[in-house]
Amino acid sequence: MCRGSRFVVGLFVLLACAPPSVSAQATLRVAAYNIKHGRGMDEQVDLRRISEVLRGLDADVITLQEVDKNTERTGGVDQVAVLAELLGYQGFHGAHRPYQGGEYGNAVLTRLPVGRVITHQIPEAAGSKLAVHEVQIAGGPRGVISIVSVHLAGAPEERFAQADSVTKLFAEAEHPVVLAGDFNSRRGDRVMGLLRDSWQILDKGGDANTFPSDAPDREIDFVLVRPAGTFELIKHVVIDEAVASDHRPILAVFRVW
Repeated sequence: MCRGSRFVVGLFVLLACAPPSVSAQATLRVAAYNIKHGRGMDEQVDLRRISEVLRGLDADVITLQEVDKNTERTGGVDQVAVLAELLGYQGFHGAHRPYQGGEYGNAVLTRLPVGRVITHQIPEAAGSKLAVHEVQIAGGPRGVISIVSVHLAGAPEERFAQADSVTKLFAEAEHPVVLAGDFNSRRGDRVMGLLRDSWQILDKGGDANTFPSDAPDREIDFVLVRPAGTFELIKHVVIDEAVASDHRPILAVFRVW
């Protein structure tokens, strides 16, 4: 309980005791990590190991890809709920589709206050449903920031259609949007070129390659933002983690105006 809260009432108590918003802190730390349902390069499914990687990032918001919820292959575990509990964050799963008695999709973890949570369907990949998962957090001069977990998949023309769909979903947004995750596309290809027309693709410092994690030779995980003038990038790096998943996590730190 906040000290002295018994002497104040209603909304003031809620605001005084709530987690800090983006506007109450100097920076926003956003991570993205394709966790391959917790299966590492050693073929072991280990969510505790994933949680320790994430803990080291000290991120305000984390987008995850390839996350299972109650599926047979991962023992019927709600993976985002487990990770949220281990980290002390809120966790939200956004399913692409049913899978092995449960669901498979994206997720968002955050330690910031949350408003709306929306799962948006996008065009399929090889006949399998896909979605992006949006969590709106409080903060910034425009009231909210949307953090969106994305995983594009399939052939180039399918990923192009998915990228076009995602861009149209947020074309009319009046608040800042962060799109982070696994695009299965390289920075210079047609898919990322389409996205570059409407989004700012953040440059990384150092080695930008993210896949495969044990010897990365391509950059396919990105953080994108819009509108560009709203974000001041401070740092954007690939994390040196070679075992916990087949992707390396990425971390972007910026101010939001």
